[in-house]
Amino acid sequence: MSPKQAPIAVSMGEPAGIGPELSLLAWWNRKAIKLPCFYVRGDEALLAARAKRIGLKANIVSCEPEDAPGAFQKGLPVVQTGDTLTDTPGIEQEAAARPVVEAIEGCVEDIRSGRASALVTNPINKAALYKTGFAFPGHTEFLGALSRKHWPDTEAKPVMMIAGPDLMVVPVTIHIAIREVPDALNQALIIETARIAATDLKDRFGYTDPRLAVCGLNPHAGENGSMGNEDENIVKPAIETLNAMGIHATGPHPADTLFHAEARKYYDCVLGMYHDQVLIPAKTLGFDDSVNVTLGLPFVRTSPDHGTAYAIAGSGSARIDSFAAALRMASALSNPHLL
Repeated sequence: MSPKQAPIAVSMGEPAGIGPELSLLAWWNRKAIKLPCFYVRGDEALLAARAKRIGLKANIVSCEPEDAPGAFQKGLPVVQTGDTLTDTPGIEQEAAARPVVEAIEGCVEDIRSGRASALVTNPINKAALYKTGFAFPGHTEFLGALSRKHWPDTEAKPVMMIAGPDLMVVPVTIHIAIREVPDALNQALIIETARIAATDLKDRFGYTDPRLAVCGLNPHAGENGSMGNEDENIVKPAIETLNAMGIHATGPHPADTLFHAEARKYYDCVLGMYHDQVLIPAKTLGFDDSVNVTLGLPFVRTSPDHGTAYAIAGSGSARIDSFAAALRMASALSNPHLL
C-alpha cells in the first residue's frame, strides 16, 4: 500500500483522558466535517465502554491497519494494542502506561511498513509514564528516538511546531525550566532548529521562501545588552549565520510586539527561545484549532495542542476541533497535493 493510499494511524493516548472520546467523536462526525480515513491503536474494550458512557452508538471494528479503509464507514477501526483496560475517566491506572507507549510504537512501525501514511497522537500524561520508567521528556523526544531506531540512515532531529490558522511558532528549547533556558541556548541550537523549520516549511508546507521571525530571549530583545547579553552574543549572530545560509530570518525581535495582526503580515513562522514565549500567543489565538506538528522526522506527526483534560473526560463534552485539525493536517502534509 502506498503512503498516499494508507490511512492515518492514531494512538489512543492516556486512557483516563479525553483521547478515547476524541477519536470516537471524530469518527462519528467524519462525514459532516470531512475527515480522512484513520484508525486507532488502543484497547477495543475501553473504546467501546467510553462510547457507551458518552451515549455514542458507535461501532468498534477490530481490524489491521491495511483493512481500515474498508472498515471506516462501518465503525471506528481499532487495532488492538496492549492489554484490556477498564474505563476510568479522570483516574489514572498504572497498568495503562505500557499500552500507551505500545500504541505509539505500533503506529510508528505501521508507518515504517507502509501500512499508515502519518501519525496523529492523542494526549498522554507524561507524569504517569515517568512513574513507570518512561525516559523521555515527551512525545517529541520519544518519536525522535523511534525514528532513529527505524530509519537509522535518516537524520531525525525532532522540532516542535504549533500551527494554527493565524500563527505558526517553533520553540528552540521546549520542556525545560525557565531558569535553565539561558544556559541551554547556543548559536548551534538556534541555527539547527531554524534550519529544520525552514526545510519542513518548504518541503511539507509548500513555502517557497519561508520567513522566520526570531524572538529575543530577554525583554525588548535585551535593549542592546542592557538586559542580558544573550541576544547580542547568541541570538543575533545565529540570525546572521542563517541569512548567510540562504534562510530568510529576521530579529532578534521583542516578543511583546511580535504577535499582533499587523506584525504577523511580515513573517510565516516565529522562532522563540523558550516554550511559553511562543506557545502562549499561539494557543491564545487558536486554542481550538491549532495543531502540534513535529518537524524534522522522516514521517508526518501531528497532535491536538491540548492535554488530557481529566476534568471533562467521560462527559462527552470535549471539543474535537484541534483533533480534527490534526487529522486534516496529517493528511495534507503526507499528501502535499492537498495543501
